Amino acid sequence: NLNHWRPSEWHKSYPIAQGNRQSPIDIVSARAVYDPNLKPLIISYESCTSLNISNNGHSVMVEFEDTDDKTAISGGPFENPFRLKQFHFHWGMKHSQGSEHTIDGKSFPCELHLVHWNARKYATFGEAAAAPDGLAVVGVFLEVRITKIASLHDEKLTDALYMVKFKGTKAQFRSFNPKCLLPLSLDYWTYLGSLTTPPLNESVTWIVLKEPIRISEKQLEKFRMLLFTSEEDQRIQMVNNFRPPQPLKGRVVRASFKA
Repeated sequence: NLNHWRPSEWHKSYPIAQGNRQSPIDIVSARAVYDPNLKPLIISYESCTSLNISNNGHSVMVEFEDTDDKTAISGGPFENPFRLKQFHFHWGMKHSQGSEHTIDGKSFPCELHLVHWNARKYATFGEAAAAPDGLAVVGVFLEVRITKIASLHDEKLTDALYMVKFKGTKAQFRSFNPKCLLPLSLDYWTYLGSLTTPPLNESVTWIVLKEPIRISEKQLEKFRMLLFTSEEDQRIQMVNNFRPPQPLKGRVVRASFKA
């Protein structure tokens, strides 16, 4: 029974799945347009306002306190700062797939999504998630490197995964700073897109970072131990929880850097 993850069926319940600005996409680097007017991305993750970690049945998610702009992004294509609400991951069963975005057709084993909302313009996250300029998601690729130095050197996150093995479980997860999940270079591609899981709202300005971060094989294995299912159900391993690339439909991908 694979009803837990069937992106090809989503359009039946969510017709927007076939809309004009769906995500993810394959980023063709040679077709991305360098835009000198794009400002550098400013990521202010100074305070560690994480609250909890949970398994929502399609990913593992860490939620943040979002009452002020202390943990926010600005610059880039944005007029306003966007507050961090949560981050979550998508991953595969083997290294050859797992990411949602692809670069020139190439997949990465895992992709991190840092989800932010426009609190200057909208009163709540829910309201922002329904608006065309309401959300900003930063996508970071994770690659497995056979090296002692993984940039995910903070084991705190992967060590917490055992607490949320089953769907519907949640645990306290405080004072985690997501800064350790970012690469050194903040060069990015940006385009207008959507959420990649239902309700698939076309409310996201995507920022996809060019430089991946590194994760060890062992850390990635901990993600693969999670389950799509609750404790009382037959166990289904949570892997391949990604949506494949969607048609570009005339959208332009802009780059903050010269290729």
